Amino acid sequence: MPIPATDYIWFNGKLVAWDKATVHVLAHALHYGSSVFEGIRCYDQPNGPAIFRLEEHVRRLVDSAKIYRMDCRFSAEQISRVCVEVIAKNDLKQAYIRPLIYRGYESLGVNPIGTPVDIAIAAYPWGMYLGPDSQTKGVSVQVSSWRRAAPGTFPSLAKAGGHYMNSQLIKSEAIVNGYVEGVALDSHGWLSEGSGENLFVVYRGELYTSPLAASILGGITRDTVLTLAKEQGLKVREEFMPRELLYCADEAFFSGTAVEITPITSVDQIQVGDGQRGPITAAMQKAFFDVVLGRVPDTRGWFTPVRPAAAKATQPAKA
Repeated sequence: MPIPATDYIWFNGKLVAWDKATVHVLAHALHYGSSVFEGIRCYDQPNGPAIFRLEEHVRRLVDSAKIYRMDCRFSAEQISRVCVEVIAKNDLKQAYIRPLIYRGYESLGVNPIGTPVDIAIAAYPWGMYLGPDSQTKGVSVQVSSWRRAAPGTFPSLAKAGGHYMNSQLIKSEAIVNGYVEGVALDSHGWLSEGSGENLFVVYRGELYTSPLAASILGGITRDTVLTLAKEQGLKVREEFMPRELLYCADEAFFSGTAVEITPITSVDQIQVGDGQRGPITAAMQKAFFDVVLGRVPDTRGWFTPVRPAAAKATQPAKA
C-alpha cells in the first residue's frame, strides 16, 4: 500500500515539504543500513489526538543511536516536541509517526565514525498492518527458516534499519509460501518473535512471551500487554518457549505498534486453538483499545496530547 503523503516532514531541524525531504544516493545509510528508527502511533481520542507512549519510544530511539555510536544533535525532549509538532502541522488526528536517525552523505567507507548524522520525522495515516480483518479474523503464520541473530552479532535491543534485512527475509518467505507473517526462532532454537512484532502464547490459561534474551526487540506494546494482563489477573511468564508450544497453544497473538494486537489462528497449517480469536486475546484487545482510544482515563501517563492551536514551530538548537 502506498504511503499517503502529508504536507510536511521535519528534516534536520526544520519543516520541509513532503517531497523535498530527500537523501543523497551515496548516503552511508543506503549502503550499510546505518540507521535507527521508531514507529509511534497517535490515536484520535475524545479530547483530541494523543501520542501513545511517546517518551518510551523516543528513549528507545536515543538508546538505539547510542548503541550504534550515532551522535544525534537533538535531545530526547526536542525529538518528542517535534513529534507533537509534526502531527499538529499536518492536521492529523490518527497517525503513524516515523522518526529516523541515520548516517548521511560524506564518505562510503565501512567506518561510520565522523559521518554526518541526520534526522527526519514524518507522520501519516496508517491502518491495520496485517490487513483490514486481521484483528478480528486473525492471521496464518509459519515458523521461518531464517533465525534471529545470535547474541554478540547484532544488538537486538537497538531498533536499527540494518537489522530489518533479517525481518525482510522472514516476511517475504512467509508471503511467498502463502502465509501472512513469519515467526523466527533465536539462535538456540527457542521462539523469538515475528518479523516486526513480539509474540504471545496462551497455554492452559497462562500468558507466555519470549524474554529479551531470545533476541527480541523490547517492544513498548509488549510492555503494555504485560502491564494490562497483570492488571487483569493473568499469570504472565517471560521465558524461553519451544517451537512446538505454538502447535499446542490455546491462543496466540502478535503485539507491536504497527500490528497493535493481532490474533494468530494457525501456525505451519496447524490450527491454533479453535482457529479463531480466543477469549484472552479478545480481552487483551479490548483492554488495549479501551486505553489507546481514550475510553478509560489515562492513569499511567502514557499519552502526550496534541493541541494544534498551541503548536509552535520547533527549531531545536544544535547541541
